Amino acid sequence: MNTKEKVLQAFNQQFQAEPTWITRSPGRVNLIGEHTDYNDGFVLPMAINYATWVALRPRDDTQLVITALDKGDSFEFDLNAVRKGAGGWKEYISGVAWALQEAGHHLSGWEGVFSGNVPIGAGLSSSAALELALARAFALVSDLDWDPPQMALSCQKAENQWVGVNTGIMDQMISACGKKDSALMIDCRSLETRQVPLPEGIRVVILDTSTRRGLVGSAYNERREQCEAVAHYFGVKALRDVSLEQLDEEKNRLDGLLYRRAKHIVSENQRVLEAVQAMTEGDPAVLGILMNASHRSMRDDFEISRPEMDQMVTIAQKQPGCFGARMTGGGFGGCAVALVEKDQVAPFQKFVVREYQDKTGLDPKVYVSFAADGTGFETLV
Repeated sequence: MNTKEKVLQAFNQQFQAEPTWITRSPGRVNLIGEHTDYNDGFVLPMAINYATWVALRPRDDTQLVITALDKGDSFEFDLNAVRKGAGGWKEYISGVAWALQEAGHHLSGWEGVFSGNVPIGAGLSSSAALELALARAFALVSDLDWDPPQMALSCQKAENQWVGVNTGIMDQMISACGKKDSALMIDCRSLETRQVPLPEGIRVVILDTSTRRGLVGSAYNERREQCEAVAHYFGVKALRDVSLEQLDEEKNRLDGLLYRRAKHIVSENQRVLEAVQAMTEGDPAVLGILMNASHRSMRDDFEISRPEMDQMVTIAQKQPGCFGARMTGGGFGGCAVALVEKDQVAPFQKFVVREYQDKTGLDPKVYVSFAADGTGFETLV
């Protein structure tokens, strides 16, 4: 039984009725452009064929009643009295409600169940998938206009100001705006987007290292503060406005650690633009070279990798048919992403799993992913 069917069946069992709607929002894998989003830069993610599903029906009051199937737990609260403090996954529910209300929306009550198959904590944005699936549910029940970029901004606000993770806009934007068969280049300052077709004959393979990290309380927020410090030094709004030439001119006056942090961001922005060009020209070889350079930059300058991740990336890069590989996501664990010739995916997968197990003692998971559409819904009743 797939996740959608599981959610529909669970709703039927819990409420003895069919749901009115089911919403779906995908996770994402970022091909290139890491930590550039909160620096007003460029990113190149794609929505993937792993998602969160919410089955729901409206209520005639202001109560929200929701069950997390994967947690075996439920949550109920009044939308007129949204409060922090429920903890864990429940903060995402109340946070999205709060953020939509902060945006001026009047919310109606509903009841539902949700589940997802986006790996948790793997850097594939399971949190944004949940946020957007919830936002779509609120929009349906409350008859709100569905403006994907604006809904993405509200969900980002929930994550930043309610949950307490200072993520940029990338995760929510790709979950909201993804298109089948394409990656999405996002200008994180203007929120302009461009669909970029994936090269023919390749597969995007996600390599889960079976290492995990939490973003709240991690070095993620520290990296953001370091980037902001360098932007302040240059007197600009964000590192988007600093060139490599400007950065190198100040190298001897900047703290060495801050210089390396900024070097990653400034060079990564350039790599994203070059990656878009390579994909537009159907050139996976150049895209792979840029992905490899991105990983070195994250490992050496931004220092967000870890030994198991470096092992995984090195193993992937040396396999026949692999154009390039890099860490993806916020860092400190989770997944790598590799660009692989379609006909080489099976042997690639087999060898990477075996060698990674031999070198680390960990059991990785491999997901051959496809570019999927962003947040959507089906009317069932």
